[in-house]
Amino acid sequence: MTGGGQPQRGRKLADRRVRVERPHAPYFRYAGPGQLVAKAAASAATTPSGRLFARVRAFLFGRPLAMEEEATERLPKKQALAIFSSDAISSSAYATEEILRVLVLAGSAAILVSIQIAIAISVLLAVVALSYRQVCRAYPNGGGAYAVARENIGSLASLVAAAGLLIDYVMTVAVSTASAIAQTYSVFPSIFDIRVGVAVLAIALITIANLRGLRESGNIFAVPTYLFLGLALLMVGVGVFRVVTGTAVDVSQADAAPFGTQEFGLFLLLKAFASGSVALTGTEAVANGVPAFKPPESKNAANTLVAMAVLLGVLFIGITVVADGFGILPTREGGQTVVALVATVVFGANSPLFYAFQGATALILFLAANTSFNAFPRLAALLAEDGYMPRQFSFRGDRLAFSWGIVLLAAIAAGLLALFGGETHALIPLYSVGVFLCFTLSQAGMVRHWFNERSSGWAWRATINAIGAILTGVVLVVVAGVKFFDGAYLVVILIPTLVLMMLFIHRQYARSARELSVRPEFVAQAPAREERVIVPVPGINRAVIQAVNVGRSISDDVRAVFIFEDPQAVEAVRVGWERQVPGVPLVVIESPYRALAGPLIAYLDVLDTAWPAGKPAPITFVVIPEYVAKSWWERLLYNQSARRLRTMLLGRPHTVVVNVPYRREDPEAFEPGRLPGTSGG
Repeated sequence: MTGGGQPQRGRKLADRRVRVERPHAPYFRYAGPGQLVAKAAASAATTPSGRLFARVRAFLFGRPLAMEEEATERLPKKQALAIFSSDAISSSAYATEEILRVLVLAGSAAILVSIQIAIAISVLLAVVALSYRQVCRAYPNGGGAYAVARENIGSLASLVAAAGLLIDYVMTVAVSTASAIAQTYSVFPSIFDIRVGVAVLAIALITIANLRGLRESGNIFAVPTYLFLGLALLMVGVGVFRVVTGTAVDVSQADAAPFGTQEFGLFLLLKAFASGSVALTGTEAVANGVPAFKPPESKNAANTLVAMAVLLGVLFIGITVVADGFGILPTREGGQTVVALVATVVFGANSPLFYAFQGATALILFLAANTSFNAFPRLAALLAEDGYMPRQFSFRGDRLAFSWGIVLLAAIAAGLLALFGGETHALIPLYSVGVFLCFTLSQAGMVRHWFNERSSGWAWRATINAIGAILTGVVLVVVAGVKFFDGAYLVVILIPTLVLMMLFIHRQYARSARELSVRPEFVAQAPAREERVIVPVPGINRAVIQAVNVGRSISDDVRAVFIFEDPQAVEAVRVGWERQVPGVPLVVIESPYRALAGPLIAYLDVLDTAWPAGKPAPITFVVIPEYVAKSWWERLLYNQSARRLRTMLLGRPHTVVVNVPYRREDPEAFEPGRLPGTSGG
């Protein structure tokens, strides 16, 4: 790799100079003795189809980024607020409606307590935000509830938190997208019939945006987030002013949901509180994504979290106050949403501000899923690094995004939306259990963290987290209880299932690590076992002879195995083999059941059985010739039997599978030997 020196004459007779050639220079650079760093050219496509695919991929996702460019992908606070708070802030578009849909079951009198419920939820939001602000500072590497529980409570608790978070992130994508559809058909009713297709398309676009990387997705999501915030704050301000000044009048709704006759008691109040608590979902996203912020990461994340909580509280209470002041009720299926009705009475049904607000609301709800597209892959990467999820989830794509996690999240969320028909109200019961479970574990872990650390101010910090743990624990019990039969039981079942799955994966990785471990005193030496080579052949051709020659370079004990179905073809192959491949015995096996792999493996077993007792079985190299077609579509026509054979041989004891490709476009790489007395032609 260091290149070679080629002496050359200079201009004068005695001049000598050396030209040093470094063939690795276009592809690698030196980082130290014996250490190379691959350049972009080392990963560049070399085939026409590969280059075409690379160009299309670069157009969709952008050019590949090196690891040192990650710092340029960090987020300033303004973009981070748009990315990490879009989920929480956008929940104000449907949290009020979820409260009203429960209260309407008890008649018109029950609607009056909607404001008190919204205030109670906002107080809980303030406690949770204050608690998570400390998580941002204590755990600058992110991870949220998972990292806190793992360090302070134990691995099992951390897996429970991780399972709850993973479920919550999937539900965030599904609920936000379903609510965005509802906002859309509040303006264009015809979209109601194609709501699932629109949702899947939106998820696909968000997936592409996130695969392009953090900085570019932040630019995409900032505009609708801040447009929604501006219009929503204007709507709340004007609406509250009209309510306070007494100019608000009850609206007439022909499609309002009918009042029910249920008893207005504690259970109904708790159910309304549990339904409205979806406003808190997404609060933990900032704590999970601290590493994505620009330095100082912890401080910027903590300040962003406070700003998000204040904005969400103002919007949530404000929309509830305006809805109550104008007597707005939830509508039947397919009708306008509550927030759309609020915008109608404040801005006017056909005003430009109404259409702008509805458009911004739909966009931020579509893009609120971006919170999960940042948090889910990061959490999956942490779990993969700890051995609780497949390791590919920790691999970064060309754009430094955790591509496996992004694609998996999109697939599950799209399937969930299709399963529930794109209905927000059908998905809500699955939503809150996981997030409040994570709130509780995270705050309980933080209490232990402060007791162990005992840094300056630890007592009041532990008190804040203890209050947060108690409150969120109570809410968790309430949510799981009152929504159990509405669908929360699915989450209660799914969380332990995910935990068992992660424990199983971890056990498999631990077992393989033990099997692959090498003792420190071990020194690698040449193998003492004998070796033999088996070459399965379909006949005589250039690919077969090349594979035989590779086998000869491995061991002197080489034999070819020809498995046939047609007895008439055997003699011609046998005669040709003895004449053109001398010195390599050909074993002929008839396969009346038209199988290839089975007879070959049985033959290998027979060889092992016939090996002298007391001697270790030799290493068997199965050298498989493969013809590499020039075009991708041609490759569908070749090597199918070789692939099946390779799959069945993998895992066989003391067996090594060697693939030997022969390429048509490089005929000069192989020149077959000629028989004595023959001439080329």
